[in-house]
Amino acid sequence: MKIIKAIYNFLVGDMIILAGVVIVMVLLGLIHLVTALAFLRPASSVLLILALLFILAATLYREMRGNR
Repeated sequence: MKIIKAIYNFLVGDMIILAGVVIVMVLLGLIHLVTALAFLRPASSVLLILALLFILAATLYREMRGNR
């Protein structure tokens, strides 16, 4: 268990980042697989960048508040 936790802390370090990135990747996968969402494909890179910036800002804000 210590090894898994060490790998997690090294790669991710925070559950907000891990969960946020997984959710964003699932949504982008849905955009590319579902034909009803095809109109969002040209904006998928912008959505990815904005979502990742929001996730990182949320993590930074939580760290600044000092709550863990």
